[in-house]
Amino acid sequence: MLDGKEHKDAWKNVKPTHERLWIWQKANKLHLDICRICNNLPNHEKYKLRSQIERSSKSVKDNIAEGNESYYYNDKAKGLFTARKEAGETQSHLRDFEHKRYYPADKVQQMIDEYEEVKRGINGLINRISAKKDVLNKKGSKNLIF
Repeated sequence: MLDGKEHKDAWKNVKPTHERLWIWQKANKLHLDICRICNNLPNHEKYKLRSQIERSSKSVKDNIAEGNESYYYNDKAKGLFTARKEAGETQSHLRDFEHKRYYPADKVQQMIDEYEEVKRGINGLINRISAKKDVLNKKGSKNLIF
């Protein structure tokens, strides 16, 4: 049996569930990579391309977290749909890096491919959520968590 202090400390250093998802981990890594790349952009891009790509890449991981942590199925799906859209926007900004010659084409393509992998993972999670929702709705439950 845990005493009062041990019970109170049992919740310290617990990883949030979204941080255990490989899609969140990959999106987080990509976001950090983009932030490092942005440090080398010309100053005139600071409030243009840099700001946009840093925000969209951050939004991918943040919406994965929000969707995963939501209680209701529809809220989960909404967060994941938004994450997928933000991944697409980030891919478009990456292509701008290539076209403006801020980053090598082969490295841009590698990051775009990694975002495709994240989007496939998001699609898989959306499908999993939809399937669980369908099963519970057939049993008479409405809008429960999975």
